[in-house]
Amino acid sequence: MSIEWDVRGEVGLATINRPERRNALDAEHCDALRAVVEAADVRALVITGEGSAFCAGADLGTRFEDGHAPDPATDERADPFHDVLQRLLDAVVAHPVPVIAAVNGPALGAGTQLATACDLRVAAADAVFGIPAARLGIVISAASTERIVRLVGHAVAAEMLLTATRYDAADALRVGLVHRVVDDALADALSWAEEIAALAPLSQRAHKRTLSLIADRGALDPAGLAEVGDLIAEAVASDDLREGVAAFNEKRPPHFGGR
Repeated sequence: MSIEWDVRGEVGLATINRPERRNALDAEHCDALRAVVEAADVRALVITGEGSAFCAGADLGTRFEDGHAPDPATDERADPFHDVLQRLLDAVVAHPVPVIAAVNGPALGAGTQLATACDLRVAAADAVFGIPAARLGIVISAASTERIVRLVGHAVAAEMLLTATRYDAADALRVGLVHRVVDDALADALSWAEEIAALAPLSQRAHKRTLSLIADRGALDPAGLAEVGDLIAEAVASDDLREGVAAFNEKRPPHFGGR
């Protein structure tokens, strides 16, 4: 399977290794990447692509193997890849640790969707983003559309989806699609992940979950407030809080154990 997994200290690196297909995703590779993400027991996670592309999108050669879209009159789901991709994106969003996309080249279609499912995005100078769905007659998921709108606003999202516009790295930074543009996306993402991994895991988990709840609901309802309250209480009672305060008073780096 062409999904590589490497653990570097407290940082995990998942690499889509299909350079001959520009790291395009089919159902099998979506499931494999999802399995890697779900099993990752690290404090920060980086996702990237091998070679000169992050992910060129869905592998159309296998998505519609005969070159034609299935007949919805005979197939229960005309495009089963849609659901498999969505499960992968949901796993990235739900993972309790920060996930960084190291966008080392083109990230189109499913590639843009994967990058926007991550918490943070680092792009190489030659990275390209876009959703060419309208050129193919495909519709991306409501969840992916919502994430893009939250990141770049309604006007830019409308341009991206309705005109199939592509954005180079500079434009992606300008509209808020990425956080950084650098020469070496992977090296920068790994360095950033190491910094993140040194922070308090309980704080990171609570903040990521709070951000997800607000993104999903617009504002925290009573159930969300209660859930966040429990996470705050867990952090207040933790050894990590005592270590953080002690390190601050002693003017030394903290060493968090995640408990």
